[in-house]
Order: sequence, then structure tokens, then C-alpha cells
Amino acid sequence: MRSVCPHDCPSCCSLEVSVENGRITTVVGDPHHPFTRGVICGKVHAYAERVHSPLRVREPLRRVGPKGAGVFESASWDDAVAEIARRWRGIIAAHGGEAILPFSYAGTMGQVQFHAGHPLFHALGASLLDRTICVTTAYAGWKATVGAVTGNDSEQMVGADLIVLWGINAAYSTINVMTLVKAARARGARVMCIDPYRTPTAAGADEHLMVRPGTDGALALAVMHVLIGEGLVDRDYVDRATVGFEALAEHVKAWPPERAAAICGLPAERIVTFARRYGASPRTFIRIGIGLSRHDNGGMTCRTLACLPALTGAYADPHGGALLSTGGAFGLGFAALERPDLMPMPAPRIVNMIQLGRALTDPAMAPPVKGLYVYNSNPAAVCPDQNVVLRGLAREDLFTVVHEQVLTDTTRWADIVLPATTSMEHEDLYRSFGHLYLQLAEPVLPPQGQARSNWETFGLLARAMGVAGEAYAKPVGQVIDEALAAGDETVRGITYDQLARERSVRINVPRPYLPFAHGAPTPSGKVELYSEALATAGLPALPTWMPLLEGPDDVERARRYPLQCIVPPNRFFLNSSFSQSDLLRSRQKTPTVMLAAEDAAARGVRDGDEVRVFNDRGAARFTARITDATRPGVAVIEGIWWHRFHPGGAGVNVLTSDRTADMGGGPALHSNLVEIAAARHRSPA
Repeated sequence: MRSVCPHDCPSCCSLEVSVENGRITTVVGDPHHPFTRGVICGKVHAYAERVHSPLRVREPLRRVGPKGAGVFESASWDDAVAEIARRWRGIIAAHGGEAILPFSYAGTMGQVQFHAGHPLFHALGASLLDRTICVTTAYAGWKATVGAVTGNDSEQMVGADLIVLWGINAAYSTINVMTLVKAARARGARVMCIDPYRTPTAAGADEHLMVRPGTDGALALAVMHVLIGEGLVDRDYVDRATVGFEALAEHVKAWPPERAAAICGLPAERIVTFARRYGASPRTFIRIGIGLSRHDNGGMTCRTLACLPALTGAYADPHGGALLSTGGAFGLGFAALERPDLMPMPAPRIVNMIQLGRALTDPAMAPPVKGLYVYNSNPAAVCPDQNVVLRGLAREDLFTVVHEQVLTDTTRWADIVLPATTSMEHEDLYRSFGHLYLQLAEPVLPPQGQARSNWETFGLLARAMGVAGEAYAKPVGQVIDEALAAGDETVRGITYDQLARERSVRINVPRPYLPFAHGAPTPSGKVELYSEALATAGLPALPTWMPLLEGPDDVERARRYPLQCIVPPNRFFLNSSFSQSDLLRSRQKTPTVMLAAEDAAARGVRDGDEVRVFNDRGAARFTARITDATRPGVAVIEGIWWHRFHPGGAGVNVLTSDRTADMGGGPALHSNLVEIAAARHRSPA
């Protein structure tokens, strides 16, 4: 039986699932899918453990213990829905619809289930959630240069001469890119990796540039300096497809490799060599990760990287270019899913999801958030400034409902927990932000216990509240057809029936896909090396680099907390998903912090010691891993362990800030200063 991976990963893998006696037995990659090619990550290969987890929520639950204790009694669906409706009506009567806040993100990337709550919450006049925690900063920066969140098809990199994996640990976070890289290397391509620490992806590259965190933009500016100064520029492409070249050329004169070298922590000659290699041919492909945008200067960094293929003409080469995400290539009719027509006018207030702690604890919040509905997310683990978030969730006057598959950290703070289906138990439409195929997944087994999908659950709540009922009266297949029919030319003619037959359909874009070969969908119609829109918004019009607000240039804070701490994904978890798995936690062993030998020695820390990582926001315990995979001054903590499984009961996000980055309202999770102190004993092996 065929399915689709629903998780927040660019690969959006096509799956083959075996079921025996009502239980999943195997999950493997579909060998016939042109992007998956039979390869999936170990997390999803072990997916049966999630679907049949002992932590699975199988019936509605009502809190009977103190908040945070996770003590519940069974309830019926009818009673749970009636109680939610009663409490919501009381909140709306006393404080208005804005006192209810939905909270969701990418627990499922299926388009119907992802957007399922929007019609109901719009009709209630609830606060709008700005879903910023992942990509909005990166996308804002990228669009400032090329106007759309898309790029050259990553399948085309197989024919490249040079592949640059910039800020992306593809071996962990989009494994199918490594299949393409392997094929490119087999025909002679060189692979370079740019990353603040030596990931498995970097270790397997021909060359690794270990930049300091948050300095990628400075490196890119120095590369531009060399490209322009040495005439390694495609003037035909620049003249016909870009705007602002002369201003850029003058601007980057101030960015010689020596200046960037001091910022990035690289020898100047390595920057020059990289620039010359990049400029030697337009057949160069840059695959960019989202993580480098999670800095104070992350939006401008992505905007700067988007300029590089324009200088060399790589955007017009069938095997060159750059890709941050394909998400914007899918022109679905999202209004059919979201139903903005149900929203009152003027529109309700907007709450930035990364500042959930502020929203729940700020006494000036008017009206106060009195009702919180969580689905597709685990804010008690993933939100930054976690101690403030937990204080907010602990409020006795906050009525919290969590619709969830397994008993997460967030369910412990719920008043009502509703059982949710997994992707193996409901129908949905999937787009990707790593490839160009639409996919349909139908259930491979019935809902476990009393689980219900987002779509079905919101339909129950809409009917109980007497609003938006007609939006949920449609079957999922009809909603998918409406979203396709209301879309643009990229999906025109694709139907639910076609997807049901074929399962995977490439959207209507050319092959090779070169969206910026002749310009870009910006205000000028060209790739904007100079952006008038950014200037109007009070941001630098030309690509630039600014020091981190929380980084080495913050001298007073850096004196107290001298280590830059980044929090990239680990191999066995995806954000906080999969932390419930006994198998995957055992493979990950324990939460660790990577330290350079000289940083460890200065603190009396030995490999395997238990350490305390702390700053003004909080403290958490980790096991020290002494390694040359990170540079002095940089600590690396991979992955998000749930608090309940973390030594000391506090996970990594007690350390991170809810400060927004320079564009798009996204988080500066990697612009994070800490100190580390040795504990009195070694952690168990």
C-alpha cells in the first residue's frame, strides 16, 4: 500500500507500507518515485513504532490533576466537544473571539489537515497565528531577490560540475538530496559544504568551509567581490535578467576576502579559491538550508545567497542555479482550504507563534488569551524561551485543548486531550518544498482507537459552535479538487481522480525547470541585486552583513556567556517529532553538547561529563562530547528532546530566545550565547 511521509522535511517521500492484522509491519521508500527513489530516513522506516506507540492517545481525556502533571480521566467525544463549545462560548461572551488562540504548525504537511482549523477559527474571530517558527525569515529574504519561493529543480544538480551544500545537513534533514549528490559525484562533480560544524554531510564533501555561525552573508559578499573583481561574471545574464549590478559592484569593493576571513574564521585564500571555483562555470548548483536563516541576520543572508547564481548566469543553466525551497512553485488555491472569507472585518489581531510565552504571560495582552487550541505542534518543547512558555501553559485560567497523536510534553498542560489520526489513517494532499510532485495519500489502516482527523474534529467543533458548518460538510476529496481547480497554471488540469490513480503527479512546469532564466517575478521583473522594496521597508537595498544582536559582537553578554550555541537537527528526531520513540531515543543515546577541546579544557570538562548549559533565559543538562567537529567558541546541541526525557527535565529551548530575525518575523534560534559548567560526575554511558 502506498502512502506519503507527512513530516516537515523537504523530501516529502513516497512510501510503500505493509500492514498485517491491522498493524503496520514495514515502511520503505517507493523505488518508482522519481525523487524518493526507494530511499527514506531511519525515522520513517521505524514509523510503525509511532503509529502503535504505547503513548498513543486513543480516546478523549479530561484533566483531573494539576496542570503539568498529565493526570487524566477518560471522556467521550460527545462530552469533550460539548465542554469545549461551552468553554469557548463563555470566553467569547466575556472577552471576544480574539481571546481564543489556535496554535499549529507542521506536525503534518498534508494540505487539508494542515489548514483544517482555519475555517473554524476564522468564523469564530479568533486571534490569527503568524506561523513563523520555520521558514518565514528565509522566504522573506529569498523573495527580496527573486520574488518567489522557488528555484532550479534539485533533480537537475546531477549534471552539475560543482554542488555547494550551504547550511544544509542533507544526510539528516533531506536524505534524498544525498542520492542526487552521489549521482553527480559519479560523473565527476565536486561537492563543497558550508556549515558551522562538521556534520556527516560536511564530512563526506570534497571540502568543508567551517564558518562561524551567522557569518554566511559575509562569506557570500567576499565571493561576490572576487567574482566581479576577476571578471567571473556572465554579463549577458546580468544585463538582461538583473537590476542593480553597478551598485552591487561598487558595494562589494568594501568586502575583500581578508575582511570576510576575519569575520567568518576562514583563511582568505580559501575564500578566494572557493569563489574562483564557483565562478569557473555556470554549471554550479547551491542547495541552501533553512537553518542559516535562524539568526538575527538570517533574512539578509538568504537574500545575499540568492544573488550568487545571478552573477554567474547559473540560474539559466540546465544543471546550475540554486534552491532554498520549491514551496512557492505549487500554485494551489489556498483560499479553498483556509476560507479567509469567513473572517470578520477588521481582521483579528495577529500573534507571532515564536512569542507564545509572551502572549500567554503579558498582563498588557488585551484581550488576554483565555483559550488555546493546539494541533500539529508541541509548543511545550519547540517554542523558544521555553520557561516563559511553560509559565503561560501553567495558568489555571487558560483553557487548553490539545488534539494529538501521542502524549507529548504539551498534552501534560491540557485540560482536554483529543485523539488524532496519523497520516496512515487519513486522506490528504501533499506538496513538497524539495521537489515538484503533488502526491495523494489514502489511509492504509483504520483510525487507532477513537482517533479522528483534524478535518473531522474541526467539523464536530464547528457544528457545536454553530459556525462554518458548510465548510466542513465537504469530503476531503472534494476540498482537494476545489484547491486544485482554484489554483494557477502549475496545477491546472490536475484532479483528485488523477492523483488517486497515479498517486504522484509532477506539477505543470518545464523540464528543465529554470524559473529565473530570463528574470524573476519581482517588482522590476528581474533578479533584484538592488531592491527598492527593501529600501522602502527601511532595510538595506543591497546585500549586506550585520553582526548578530546576540553574538560575539555583543561584548557585555559575550563576556558572561562566551559560547555561540546552535541547535540544528539530529539524526533520529525531526524537531520534537519522534522523541516519543524508545527505539530512536536509544539510538540517539542522550542529549549532548559538542565542544571543542580547548573550550572543554578551559572549563574542566572531559568527554562524557555531565555539564550544565545556561544563560539568562534558563539552564539545561547535557553530556559533553569533546570533538574537533566544531570550532572553539561554538557549542552544538543537536535535536529537541522532550522535557520529560531530558536529564533534569528541561530541554534545549529553555536556552533559546524568542527574538525575531531581521525579516519575516521568524526566530533567531541560532543567535544564542551560553556558558557551560562542569557537573560533579560523569553521565552514564
